[in-house]
Order: sequence, then C-alpha cells, then structure tokens
Amino acid sequence: MVLTMEFPTFITFLLLLMPALASSQYDENILLTHRKILPKQETVTSYAVIIDAGSTGSRVYVFHFDHNLELLRVGDDLYFKETVTPGLSSYADFPELAAKSLIPLIEAAENIVPQDLEPKTPLKLGATAGLRLLDGNAAENILQAFSFSYLLKVRDMFKNRSALNVQSNAVSIIDGTQEGSYLWLAVNYLLGKLGKEFTKTVGVVDLGGASVQMAYAVSRNTAENAPKAPDGDPYLRYGREAARAENLKLTSGSANPCILAGFDGTFKYSGVEYEVYPPISGPSYEKCREIVLKALKVDEPCSHQNCTFGGIWDGGRGSGQRTIYATSSFFYLSRDVGIYDAKAEDAIIRPVDFESVAKRACGLTFEDAKSAYPLLAKSRVPYVCMDLSYMYALLVDGFGVDPWQEIIVANKIQYQGALVAAAWPLGTAIEAISAMPKFERLMYFI
Repeated sequence: MVLTMEFPTFITFLLLLMPALASSQYDENILLTHRKILPKQETVTSYAVIIDAGSTGSRVYVFHFDHNLELLRVGDDLYFKETVTPGLSSYADFPELAAKSLIPLIEAAENIVPQDLEPKTPLKLGATAGLRLLDGNAAENILQAFSFSYLLKVRDMFKNRSALNVQSNAVSIIDGTQEGSYLWLAVNYLLGKLGKEFTKTVGVVDLGGASVQMAYAVSRNTAENAPKAPDGDPYLRYGREAARAENLKLTSGSANPCILAGFDGTFKYSGVEYEVYPPISGPSYEKCREIVLKALKVDEPCSHQNCTFGGIWDGGRGSGQRTIYATSSFFYLSRDVGIYDAKAEDAIIRPVDFESVAKRACGLTFEDAKSAYPLLAKSRVPYVCMDLSYMYALLVDGFGVDPWQEIIVANKIQYQGALVAAAWPLGTAIEAISAMPKFERLMYFI
C-alpha cells in the first residue's frame, strides 16, 4: 500500500496500475516491475506525453519506453522537456488564453513522437496546486478555455488539434494525493525499488509553491486501519509561497520577525497582497520559529493516536519512511544557501542543516544576504530566514523526522547512466503506458 498525504489530507490505496487486471487474478500484493510475464512478446516501444500545468509555468515531458517499461533515450537524454510561462493559474481572468498557451508544448511533443505512434501515445495534462487554489469556477473555466478562433476547449483542443491519444480523463486537476503518489512511483521506479517489499521502498516529500505532499509505503494492515480521510481540501496552503502568506497573515499590520532588516515591500500570493517589513530590532530566529509553528498548526487538537500538523494522522510512519527523498523547494533552497555543492543534482543533508543556516540567515540584513547567497533569486532573499525556518519546522515538528536523520534532497536521479527528473510526470507516464493494451500483463508479485 502507498500512503499519500497532502496535508492535512490522507488517502490510502493499493497502487494497481493496470485496471484491466482484476486483483483477484493474482496475489493481492502486486506492484509494477521492469519485467514482463508474457513470453515471446514482440518488441515494441511506446511514448507518453505529460503536461505539468504548475503554478509558475506549464512543462511538457515526453518519455520513451521499451517493451519492458524501461526508459529509452529521446535524443541525448532519457526524456524531453520544454517549458512555457506563466502558469495556467495566471489566466484566471482570461481563461480563453489558457489553451492557447499550451499549443507550443503540444507541437514540441509532436516533433518528438514518431507520426505512426502518435495515435498510440497517451497525452495527459495534470494541473497542480496553483489551480486547486483558485476560487469558485476559475480552475474549471481555465481547463475549458477557448483557443484561437475555433473556440475549442482545452480538452477538445487536444482531440481536435493533435493526433496523440486523448482519453476522457486526459485533462484534470490532480489532487495532492495523486501528485504525491505519482512522485513516489517515479522515484522508486528510478531507484529500482518497484516490485520489492514495501520496507525496501523510499518515502518522498515534495514541497512546491502552493502545497506539500508526503508519500510512502505502509503495510496492508496499517492502511486498512487508517482513519477516514476528511472531506474536501481545506488546508491546501503549506507550500513555500503559501506558507509565507500564512505567516504574514499572523502579523498582519505589524512587523514580521522573519523578515530581514533593511527590506520594506509587499508579497502577493493568490490575489492577496501583504505588507512586508521587519521589526526595528531586526529579525529573530526564535520569534520567527514561533510564528512558523503557529502557521503550521502543530498544536491543532488530534483525534487519533499520532498526528502531524493540522490534527491529521501521521500515517503510521514505519520502514516505508526510513529513507526519505525530498524534492522541489527542499532541493533548490538548500542548494541556493550553500548547504551542499551547487553543481550536484542530489545530496545527503539533515533537517538540522536548515535550522543552522536559518539561525545565520536571520542575523543578516537584506543587503548582506544578497551577497551571502548569490544563487538565491533577489525576490526570495527577504524571506530566506522564514523559508529555512519553515522547512526545518515542516520536517521536524510537522512530519516528525529526527533533526539528525539523513535525507536525500534530489532534483534528478541517476538511471541507466543518465539523470532523470525526480518529478510526478514520470509516474503519470508509467501509469498511462501501463494502461495501454500491450502492457496489461506487466504485473509481477512482490
């Protein structure tokens, strides 16, 4: 079982990637592996085109698989990627432009996929936290946006404009549980962990701009006894930028102890603008930590035996969480503040490293921090004390990770002598390809 958390939401489920196979046909503990059961299967290759419609931009990924579901090269790399900005959430007031922004990505993908394989190549778009945060019908309006003079909706635009395989669920807003699960699948696939006992798999933590997810494998018994997940998605505000907004709300109209001395400005998030300025005495790590913990809701009443933040069950933890891969903001910020070599695509760090650097950062002025952290974007420098304090609190006070536990921060993972992005689109591609008829029997016992 894989347990996925988009805090404070938990969903447990068996990761059955091929719905065409009833679970009663095989042992109940089955997962995808890189081996196939059917002998003498003709050699085939397959492509998958996945669009990640995130909060800051839309990215298309093209993956190429062999008949054993091993990644094959696309040009010089093991996948193709291209990005357009801004993200779909930027078109909340102009939904008719959303679909049009994606057309260059589809055209780029079609230049990669051989023409004879296009009808067999799944095309999927997953809109993530940036759209989930939009109010009312704005998100759905964007996904049903009109393009060109043909007034085609995004879903229909895919079908009418591209020869790629577009199913009814090709365009969707993926929730945090899906995002975390696909990332878990991608990371464990790249590490060769699929098809093994859940105790041999690794857990993942993904910190984006709007949301945070943790996913790890648990025993069937733990999953079956999990408390019922709450309805709705009421606490989707724990990503790095979202957390800044929550922290600033707590000091609305007054100085914030997490802001570096010498900075005076505003921070805009999800359509709301916040005044940002430090106390006269400057920032304080201790006072900043108090604010961060309040925003994280670590003292929320808990109706279960063990909880994380927000009063939500902690998933049972266990050996599926023994090794943790932390991605996205965890990787980028720890790199940009010099916790490890900036040229590395992954590194072993400890949560206490965030605390150590946070204490130093909170003692710097805005001007000094710009010099101390040249890799950090200028727009992020004023919040470096807050962001580092938050990441430490999230891992240690929220998820319950030991401050001295080694975790791997990763942007890319070595696979067959190449580097592959540690991101959820690969997991989505594996699921999409696995559902195609020629892969229906790529199941194997753990």
